[in-house]
Amino acid sequence: MSSDFEEYKSEASAWFRNLRDRIVAAFEDLEDRSPGEGPAGRFEVTPTERDEGRGGGGIMSVMRGGRVFEKVGVNWSAVHGTLAPRAQKAMAARGVPGMEADPRFWASGISLVAHMQNPHCPAVHMNTRMFWTPNAWWFGGGADLNPCLEYAEDTAHFHAGMQRACDAHDPAYYPRFKEWADEYFFIPHRGRARGVGGIFYDDLNTGDWAADFAFTKAVGAAFLPAFLPVTEKHIGQAWGEAEREAQLVHRGLYAEYNLVYDRGTKFGLETGHDANAVLMSLPPVAKWI
Repeated sequence: MSSDFEEYKSEASAWFRNLRDRIVAAFEDLEDRSPGEGPAGRFEVTPTERDEGRGGGGIMSVMRGGRVFEKVGVNWSAVHGTLAPRAQKAMAARGVPGMEADPRFWASGISLVAHMQNPHCPAVHMNTRMFWTPNAWWFGGGADLNPCLEYAEDTAHFHAGMQRACDAHDPAYYPRFKEWADEYFFIPHRGRARGVGGIFYDDLNTGDWAADFAFTKAVGAAFLPAFLPVTEKHIGQAWGEAEREAQLVHRGLYAEYNLVYDRGTKFGLETGHDANAVLMSLPPVAKWI
């Protein structure tokens, strides 16, 4: 593949890290502006390294016990190395060429999961990433809203933001990637989705790296305008034991999905990334009935 990919990888990694910085700053600003007892929440930032001398690492940023966020993680990583046999087999099954002959890889991205204090505020997930092997490259990502108490206008606002990001690049993207999210974030053993959806895409390679990267950047940039307004609207809304119960039970669904089905969780653990960073998506408290 072209030597340009060293430049492309550097550019993508830097953009994902900048997006991480912008989101962290926006969330801390929201904490500062929000009423509530106690000090405004702040992120605890920890560098991460892959185990056993594997290449690369990242930044794990987690806020706990804030005025708005009960727990939120915004992680960035740039990792490289050689895929283990199990991961090679999984990649080959997805149609990635040359895995047996040359299992080297490079990957960078941002991953975000927010669990909120107020049950009226929706939990949310977002990630964007680039993956490279000597014989292939692609982008992936998306965002989905996970309210325990659903508001139709919040769902509509979030989806409208994702659709605008898609439509600016290809009108076919939003219906395709919305359907993909509906399928991907479905919990088979519960017979239901984990939330109200959004968009999800993977293996995006149209042959035009710049165009695919531009779309991935648009998805990342669309996140804050899609999420912050629905959060700000509910921050001061009253809630009690019934709402908290609904929130904790819904978090159980989220935990089940991420531990059993999520592709990113499996890949992160199988490739030796910091387990705390991989599992930061899990809620701080959940309940099963």
